[in-house]
Amino acid sequence: MSFSSFSQASLSHALGPFGWDDAWADEFTPYTDQGLVPGRVVRVDRGQCDVMTADGIVRADTAFVTPHDPLRVICTGDWAVVEAHGTPRYVKTYLPRRTAFVRSTSSQRSEGQILAANVDHAIIAVSLAVELDLGRIERFLALAWESGAQPLVVLTKADLVPDPVSLGHLVEDVETSAPGVQVLTVSSLTGEGTDVLAAVVAGGTSVLLGISGAGKSTLANALLGSEVMEVQETRDVDGKGRHTTTTRNLLALPGGGVLIDTPGLRGVGLFDAEAGVGQVFSEIEEFARQCRFHDCAHEAEPGCAVRAAVASGELPERRLESYRKLLRENQRIVAKTDARLRSEIRRDWRLRSAEGRANYAAKRGGRG
Repeated sequence: MSFSSFSQASLSHALGPFGWDDAWADEFTPYTDQGLVPGRVVRVDRGQCDVMTADGIVRADTAFVTPHDPLRVICTGDWAVVEAHGTPRYVKTYLPRRTAFVRSTSSQRSEGQILAANVDHAIIAVSLAVELDLGRIERFLALAWESGAQPLVVLTKADLVPDPVSLGHLVEDVETSAPGVQVLTVSSLTGEGTDVLAAVVAGGTSVLLGISGAGKSTLANALLGSEVMEVQETRDVDGKGRHTTTTRNLLALPGGGVLIDTPGLRGVGLFDAEAGVGQVFSEIEEFARQCRFHDCAHEAEPGCAVRAAVASGELPERRLESYRKLLRENQRIVAKTDARLRSEIRRDWRLRSAEGRANYAAKRGGRG
């Protein structure tokens, strides 16, 4: 059955729960008379994918969309353009992405890996069963902001922190590390906070992120209202669990909205996420605008407003160190794929080295 066989009303009825809207319909217009149908990718597995179309889920081959660029492969959340008939059926292309959640791969090639597409909310699940790793939260937030989605930090297993004062301090620590981001405490055991979270994710597509053992699958089940995702026990010693979810799955929520559950991420390397880092550390960049020198490195330069903020207690030293670390990491990743920037960094290194040698020579001369 071709796209033209469906009315807009029937398409909206069938695909509306998965995020179809008038804007997507307009994007699909060039394919209307080509015997192709639109559908949302709900799962990708070994060169094939499951696509939710107006007449149900179909299995489709992605051979036509496997370019050398790993950021342009079909991924969960894409709106695919699929053949209406055939065995096998093929995905011909996908509609332009509104947002894309990308991290760097663990390989030495510094390639990007796309985890989810067309996401409105990036839910970062953090377990309260173990000590908070604020640096990791900041890393996830940088990737989330860079993707174009709105981040949301969910502190899971809140029932393990029964003292409201202690819980309040933990929330405050995370809020300090996540300016402009809502922080929720949730307990899938007691139901605390799940109604608020369900209301947030009801409007749009959300991706659930976090390390293994963060409680993502349990949280997904709470939102879905059923035991859809398998849950593994978490080790008490370090809060880690096995990777219960092994693929990225897109599921329609009963209260509205769509959820993409992801496997626990062992690594969350940045990939060209300078804007995202700047968003996470927006207060540092605001202080930096007041520095005497526009290229201030915030180390020992005179008139550095950032160092002054650290000295006055307005800015935690840990935040500044985390900011520097993520910027350095991002710069290295970009330099491996950007020859121009690589050249600029090398030139900067040479200049700094020359300045260092000159300063050293001057000091030795002064002693003489």
